[in-house]
Amino acid sequence: MVPSSPERLGRSVMATCINCDQCRELMEEAPCQYFPRLYVLADRAASGGEPISDLDVKELMDYCNACGQCPCRAIQTDIRKAKDAFVARDGLPVTVRLIEDVQLVGRLCGTFPALTNMVLDAPVIGRLAKRVLGVHPDRKTPKFPKDRLASYVTKRGLDRRPEGEGRKVAYFVGCTARYMFPSVAKATVEVLEANGIKVFVPEQKCCGMPPYLEGDRPKALKLAEGNLPNLENCIEEGFDIVTACPTCSFMFKSVLARSAQFAPGYRDRVRALAVAGDGATEAISARLKEEIAAPTGHTNHTAAEFSKPWVVNHNLGLHADHDTTDIGYFAHLDANQRIKVASHVFELGEYLRDLADDGQLRLPRGFTGEDLAYFAPCHLREQEMGRPWLELMGTMPGAHVAPVGHSMDCCGLGGIQGFKQGYHDTSIAMGQGIVRRIEDANPERVTTECLGCRLQFMQMQDRPVSHPVELLAEAYRKEADATS
Repeated sequence: MVPSSPERLGRSVMATCINCDQCRELMEEAPCQYFPRLYVLADRAASGGEPISDLDVKELMDYCNACGQCPCRAIQTDIRKAKDAFVARDGLPVTVRLIEDVQLVGRLCGTFPALTNMVLDAPVIGRLAKRVLGVHPDRKTPKFPKDRLASYVTKRGLDRRPEGEGRKVAYFVGCTARYMFPSVAKATVEVLEANGIKVFVPEQKCCGMPPYLEGDRPKALKLAEGNLPNLENCIEEGFDIVTACPTCSFMFKSVLARSAQFAPGYRDRVRALAVAGDGATEAISARLKEEIAAPTGHTNHTAAEFSKPWVVNHNLGLHADHDTTDIGYFAHLDANQRIKVASHVFELGEYLRDLADDGQLRLPRGFTGEDLAYFAPCHLREQEMGRPWLELMGTMPGAHVAPVGHSMDCCGLGGIQGFKQGYHDTSIAMGQGIVRRIEDANPERVTTECLGCRLQFMQMQDRPVSHPVELLAEAYRKEADATS
């Protein structure tokens, strides 16, 4: 019988991890807070100490921020289910419901940016305002810009579908870039257009990661149900989906599509192809690849996961010893739609690197001469596509860029968790390792594609922090100015 109460769900996850015990060593160097606390509780109970209480279980589920570094995706899914169950029964604080709605906060603060910045910067009033909002008083907040991205999009006509032939991109901006760092969004548009790519900014909602992390399942599902059809329509019209936010691409490529290749709807499609053809696994796999790639002809590396021969054989019932089904968080949503979107969403660095590999990317002749330290964020590493921005910057004349961080380093922000009063100190502690390594490298500037990491680095150290696309756009501008 499947556990039903939040406590039983949480204890079931804990029992699986404790009985396995591999992550005790595997995650030893990671700044993860879940596993160390899990083993403290388990060891305490095993040695005859205080047993694991229901409150311990609830608090433990909150330690997971879905960074994706632990090896068991089923565990990640089950932790979220336990957290969802706690929230469904006990509710979320009003303050958490507010700050998890990044779109709403961005719109409200961005409507009167001067007033918002003045209040938040005031030593006494600012700390009081943060407490009322549930934000830790020591958490630095970004300056809300006066030039709103919405005005830029409308003025440039980016909210209208481009006409004509050629490669075109539907740009999924992401909330942090849209409301806090519009310079990243504008730089993305500049770089794509500098390479002859038409850009369209379609209707879009938050990717859903903040409520997913907080256990607000209804909101996470509502956002997914709003985004998936819009993005699928863009793909059908020949657009590549590009985002400069690795958390957004992680959400669409990994979280939303998790286990979708084992859903009944996808299994029916595989079996229909077997009936229509000769039933050979390789032929079915090739046909699936063609279907997934259509109509743009461009897919990311994730697409291959949905058409591998062993996936085909499983769906044909040829692996009787494997009982794999779609157990993902979003399993009730259309599997074919989830797979299509997952296969056509590109993180910006990945997209530009693919263009470069095809000989279709024109890089500027110069780049910033600053000494750069590059950090690859958790959600990029989880997508297993290497470090495309580091590769691109390394090929540019004048670039001085060096990677910083160990394989499991994390900035510690954890989405909105680092803003919450009860998580701030843990967030700072988690980020100490990577910040120390930045200090040791002593760069002039830090660069990372994750704007959450950017916020954390702005909190914990004084060097300027940039998205690589901002530096690339600046190089294009300098080149244009020099030739004009």
